[in-house]
Amino acid sequence: MKILCVGKIKESYFKEAILEYQKRLSKYVKLEMIEVADISGDYVPLILEKERDLLMRYIGEKDYVITLEIEGQELSSLEFSKKLDSIFQSNITFVIGGSYGLHEDIKNRSNYALSFSKLTFPHQLFRVLLLEQIYRCYKIIHNESYHK
Repeated sequence: MKILCVGKIKESYFKEAILEYQKRLSKYVKLEMIEVADISGDYVPLILEKERDLLMRYIGEKDYVITLEIEGQELSSLEFSKKLDSIFQSNITFVIGGSYGLHEDIKNRSNYALSFSKLTFPHQLFRVLLLEQIYRCYKIIHNESYHK
């Protein structure tokens, strides 16, 4: 399983939370967190193109790509766990865009668009939320206590 992200985590408290969930998840899945550069500039279409090019380097031809998009489908934790369980044998790649979202080419490459909410979250915090929900899914799938 891969999580592709635009931008680096700078805050130590986010890094610690991410490391904690990576450690917890290591019991269930080999997880690779890949960060690509956050592109700056004034012309949004060019920024999205450059971020697309960086992200696409890490998306395999056979990967099952789940993009995190505000326009995506919202699922409960139980529904999300069923979704993950149904594609478990695939090379799952989650993609979190940058400040301006994702380029249309990545959205078109996506096998599934997922939304956690219509709310906007800081990207650093969202990585923690995604890891926590993936961890919760594995606990649900394995019938282990955690989910309430």
